[in-house]
Amino acid sequence: MMAKYKKVSFRTFKKEYDVIVIGGGHAGCEAALASSRMGTRALLITSNLDNIAHMSCNPAIGGLGKSHLVREIDALGGKMARNIDRTGIQFRMLNTKKGPAVQAPRAQADRRDYRISMRKVLKKEKNLNLTQGLVEKIIVKGKKAIGIKTQTGIEYKGKAIILATGTFLRGLILMGKVSFPAGRMGEFPADRLSDSLKDIGLKLGRLNTCTPPRIEGKTVNFSKLIKQPGDTPPPPLSFSTKEIETKQIPCYLAFTNDATHRVIKKNLRDSPLITGKARGLPPRYCPSIEEKIARFPEKKRHQIFLEPEGRDTTEYYVNGFFTGFSERVQLEALHTVKGLEKVEITKPGYAIEYDFVPPTQLKPSLETKRVKNLFLVGQINGTSGYEEAAAQGLMAGINAVLKIRGKETFILDRSEAYIGVLIDDLVTKGTREPYRMFTSRAEHRLILRCDNADQRLMKYGHRFGLVSRKDYERCQRKYTQIEKEIKRLRKSLARPTRRVNNLLKKLGTDSIKEDTSLSQILKRPEARYKDLVKIDEDERKISSEVAQGVEIALKYEGYIKRELEQIEKFKRLEEKRIPLDFNYSKLEGLRIESKEKLNSIRPVSIGQASRISGVNPSDISLLLVYLKRWKFE
Repeated sequence: MMAKYKKVSFRTFKKEYDVIVIGGGHAGCEAALASSRMGTRALLITSNLDNIAHMSCNPAIGGLGKSHLVREIDALGGKMARNIDRTGIQFRMLNTKKGPAVQAPRAQADRRDYRISMRKVLKKEKNLNLTQGLVEKIIVKGKKAIGIKTQTGIEYKGKAIILATGTFLRGLILMGKVSFPAGRMGEFPADRLSDSLKDIGLKLGRLNTCTPPRIEGKTVNFSKLIKQPGDTPPPPLSFSTKEIETKQIPCYLAFTNDATHRVIKKNLRDSPLITGKARGLPPRYCPSIEEKIARFPEKKRHQIFLEPEGRDTTEYYVNGFFTGFSERVQLEALHTVKGLEKVEITKPGYAIEYDFVPPTQLKPSLETKRVKNLFLVGQINGTSGYEEAAAQGLMAGINAVLKIRGKETFILDRSEAYIGVLIDDLVTKGTREPYRMFTSRAEHRLILRCDNADQRLMKYGHRFGLVSRKDYERCQRKYTQIEKEIKRLRKSLARPTRRVNNLLKKLGTDSIKEDTSLSQILKRPEARYKDLVKIDEDERKISSEVAQGVEIALKYEGYIKRELEQIEKFKRLEEKRIPLDFNYSKLEGLRIESKEKLNSIRPVSIGQASRISGVNPSDISLLLVYLKRWKFE
C-alpha cells in the first residue's frame, strides 16, 4: 500500500526578513552587507549566485572621481576597497602632477578573484542569507512594500526592500543588426519586474550603454604596444590596507589610426547606437568607438588600453573600444590597430539597453516617495559604474535599517562627501543619461579628497557598527599626529645658515634671511615634507600618510579656510528645512514651472530647493518669506 502524504503549500517562505536585497551586483552586495552587519535579518536574492559581484564591464575599481567614492565607502565600513586590495593585479595613482583634490588611485582587478572573494565575505555574515531566484513582483500593501514574489511563485516577506537590478530590467542586448533579451550576456532579463514597478506607480525610462570586446592575449604582438606598469609601491584603496604585496601585471597602450577610422565609418549603419535601433539614451562621457569617430572626425587617433582580466587567464579587456558593432566589424577594426593585426576575439562587445527609474521619484534616503520601505540603488537610478552603485547600495542598506528601527534618516550632504553629491544630484536634478561621478561635480573638492575620507566619514561607520573600534581609533590617532606635527612645525625654526640656504637653493626656492618656521618653508611650492629632514633639528619619525596629511594641510591652508567658510554658508541653507507636506501650489507669486518642480521633487531643505533645475533665486527668496510666515501661523 502506498503511503499517503499531506499536501503542503510552499507559496510563502516561512522565514521573514527585515531587509530583502534584489540583485547581487556591487550595489546589492554593499546593501546586503550593511543591513546584515547592523544586526538585521537580511536576504540577498539574485538570478545567479555564481555571478555575485561580477564585473560585467571593465575589470577595475577607482579612477578619477570614482576612487573618492571608494574611499568614502571604505570609511563608512563598506567592503569594495578591501576586496580590490585583496584581488588587485595593478595599482596606480592618477593625476600625481596635479593637486591633491583630483589625485585618485585606480586598481586593475583579477575579475574572477574579485567575484569569489566578495562572495566569501557575504557568506561569512551570520545575519545574511543568499538565495537564487528571478524576482517578478514587489508586493505592496497600503502603499508599503512588504515582500517580493519570484518566477517560481515563492513569496518572501520583508520590512524593507532594496532593488539593485543593474541592467536587468527589460534588458536587451544589441550587436549589429542582431538583438535579444538579456540582463547581460548569458543571463535572463527581468521583464515582469519592470511591469510590477509600473503597477505600483513608478515612472520608467530607458538608457543604454555598451562594453568592449575581450581578446586573446596570445594573439597580441605586445612588442608594438606601449607598456604601462603599476606604481611602486602600489597605492591601496582601503585605509585598513598597510601595503600591497602581490606582484603587479602591466597594462598596454595602443592607438586607433586612419585605417581603423575608415573601417568604422564605412560600417556605421551596422551599429544600433548610430542607427537609433538602441532606443535608450547613451552615456555622454563614455561613448562607443563608433560614436567617437562620428562625433570627432578631426581626431586622428584614439587611445585603447589593453587591461588584463586576471592572473590565470590570457584574456584582455580592450578599454576605449566600447561598441555595438557586429562581431565581424569589431574584428575587422581591431585588425587595423598596430599590435592587434592577428588578434582573436574571445568575447565580443555589445550594446545593452534597459529600464531605469528617473531618480527624482526618490527621497534623499533612496526610498521611493510613492511606496514606503522600497529603496532603489545603482543603475536602476540611472547611474553608471561599480563605484556609484556600491555607494548607493551602502547608503540604502544603512537607511533601510534605520527606517525599520524608527530612527532618523542618514543623509550625507554635498559638503561632506562625494556620496552626498552623487545622491543629491540624482534625487534633485535627475538624469537623462547614465550618470558618472567626476571631481568637477563637487563644489568643495579641496575638502572632499581621497586621503581624508576616513577623517570625514569614519565616525558614521563606527556609529552604525560597520567600522571596528580598532580601525576608528587608528583613524583618530592619525589625525591627532597630523595636528601635533603641524603645531611642531609652526614652532620649529630654520636659521639662515649657509647650509640651510644651500639646501633651499637645491630645491629651487629662495633662501631665508631670518629665522623662518618650518611650516612656512613647507608652504612653498618647491618644498616637500621629506625635504625638511635636512634642515629640521628636531626631526620626528612619522608615517607617509601622516606626512601627506601635514603637507596638504599646510600648503593649502588658505584655500581650505575659504572652502570651510563657504561650507558654513551652504549648511545654513541646508538647515532651513521644508515640511514634506508643504503646499507650493498656494504660494502667490511663485512661477508655475517652479510650483510644478517643487511639488514633484518635494525638497527637504531650502538648499536642495535652490539646486532644482528651473527654480531661480527669486523663487527661493519668496519661498523663504512664506516659510517664515508658515512657521508662525
